[in-house]
Amino acid sequence: MEVIVTPDRGSAARIAAKIVASLLARNPSGVLGFATGSTPVPLYQELIRMHREEGLDFSRVTTFNLDEYVGLAPEHRCSYHSFMRENLFNHVNVAPQRIHIPDGLTDDIETFCQSYDQQIRDAGGIDLQILGIGNNGHIGFNEPSSSLASRTRIKTLSAQTLRDNARFFGSEENVPKHVITMGVGTILESRRCILMAFGESKAVAVAQMVEGPVSSMVPASALQLHSKVHVIIDEAAASQLTRLDYYKWVYENKPR
Repeated sequence: MEVIVTPDRGSAARIAAKIVASLLARNPSGVLGFATGSTPVPLYQELIRMHREEGLDFSRVTTFNLDEYVGLAPEHRCSYHSFMRENLFNHVNVAPQRIHIPDGLTDDIETFCQSYDQQIRDAGGIDLQILGIGNNGHIGFNEPSSSLASRTRIKTLSAQTLRDNARFFGSEENVPKHVITMGVGTILESRRCILMAFGESKAVAVAQMVEGPVSSMVPASALQLHSKVHVIIDEAAASQLTRLDYYKWVYENKPR
């Protein structure tokens, strides 16, 4: 696990975007896993800039999103289909037929979830998964107590996650209580992960993820078991790390 501490979100986005661009330079047909929420937005803005100004090509890329709310149509303003269109897909040359986002309106959730994991396998697996982290340590919508071997499935959101997401829906009562999410086990099968986190509110979760025990009560801690994870955070999100000076020293002295 590589911990990269940056002065601000823009710096973090530029580092993460270079990792994405490097992957696509090596493999233009790469498979990217995307996340939603406010955390990855600066990264998506930088990828859009690189596409427009530097010719970063997404035409052969296949994408899979982590999650979607159950009961929301793709056209709903708060759906993750809408989020991805507005924040990335409408601005780069991703082929629509290569975009995969869970179907919140499916009438057979169990079958759909099994097929979603199969689609990932059929695509050759995810080369690079973008992640955020919840204040309670969730990744995707894998809430505390989620199995670390879990697959794509339906989950009930915790009270804290409902509160955290209320800002997008106008009130907590309007937030759907159920989601379809990739499982922790699904995420761990990605060849590489980038986890981004910003702000003091994420500091405890980041410290538990990086330095705490591997536990289903902090699902993100399962990333300690992954061989290639870049944790890209700002100073505020890093503030609870006990080995912060060491992480900075390692990154500053990283071999070329």
